[in-house]
Amino acid sequence: MIAAGLLLDELATRSVAEVTGVPCSFLTPLINKVASDPSVRYLPATHEGEAVAIATGAWLAGATTCVIAQNSGLGNMVNPLTSLNHPCRIPVPLIVTWRGEPGRPDEPQHELLGAVTADLLTMVGVSHSLLPPDPEGLGPVLDQGWDAMRGRELPHAFVVRKGTIAPEELSEPRPRPSPHSRVVRLGDPGRGQAPCRIEALESLLGAIDDQTAVISTTGKCSRELFTLADRPQHFYLVGAMGSASAVGLGVARHSARRVVVVDGDGAALMRLGTLAAVGAQPPLALTHVLLDNQVHDSTGGQRSLAAGTDFPAVAAACGYPRVFDCADLAGLRDALREAANEPGPCFVYARIQPGSLEPLGRPTLHPSEVARRFRSFVTRSDRAEATPRPG
Repeated sequence: MIAAGLLLDELATRSVAEVTGVPCSFLTPLINKVASDPSVRYLPATHEGEAVAIATGAWLAGATTCVIAQNSGLGNMVNPLTSLNHPCRIPVPLIVTWRGEPGRPDEPQHELLGAVTADLLTMVGVSHSLLPPDPEGLGPVLDQGWDAMRGRELPHAFVVRKGTIAPEELSEPRPRPSPHSRVVRLGDPGRGQAPCRIEALESLLGAIDDQTAVISTTGKCSRELFTLADRPQHFYLVGAMGSASAVGLGVARHSARRVVVVDGDGAALMRLGTLAAVGAQPPLALTHVLLDNQVHDSTGGQRSLAAGTDFPAVAAACGYPRVFDCADLAGLRDALREAANEPGPCFVYARIQPGSLEPLGRPTLHPSEVARRFRSFVTRSDRAEATPRPG
């Protein structure tokens, strides 16, 4: 068996700055070590796909985050692996357990996935290797995985059998007390109908400065943002619906820049647990903007479930210290400017009208180009003094 501390030391020598994921009994020693050791940056995730998106955001900020998960969590990981990491060519290291390994007794729910784990990883473009149980073999296997990530620009999975990692005691610190959340209502609700999304995006572009990183959700939100202004500070999600806030969280944890996530109601509902992951953070320069038109605009305007959801109340309940509920464009602009001066994370909510620009194009840059341009923007050291854009 290998010691959890040795594995973490080997990961650290390969520039792994953080571990995120969801527990598995095969990984109990590793989870216990990262959760108990204050020298290890550990970020619990609500599901495995969220962990992949967080690690992807870390890569965009120039850092390496390792995802740990049970192989049953591959089902949650398939979407970001195939529609975010693959088109953007973003490598992240994965440590995945092998529950249900053929020939080894396990619970019946792991039988099918255990039989197809290697095939599934191959099908979704993830190279993989078996993590050895002996300390002498650990370094070479990790080196092979890192070589594969450098060469393919895609994730690599290190598969862990039961008993590979030696037992480790858990001494997890208590969670920090939840901050007092305050919902601030801005704007005049009596001014008439809600603005359209393009007006909200124009207001956002006028309220942020040239040094703010912007991550926009998939669909017409990213397409309209690209149409208004294509800038190196923008990262457009072309897939991985619901993952924008997790990507933004990964960027914000590893960058000194202020980060703004532009989300939609359908996307936020798809990964609602990520609000808890963001809200649990210590002060973080992240502003999560949710534009709610209560429909799935990109697929024809079918209603989402947003009509029965109080998003500001959900964000407050999830621990965002400051929540803004905006009744109009003036309120949205005020909220964005206030949020820029708050420690964060902040949540900014605005109702908008359904519909979009017609005709509406799509980003003309390949997602891998957008990712590398954005990474260069986030990580460059010669940051000019931030200047607000004209409103």
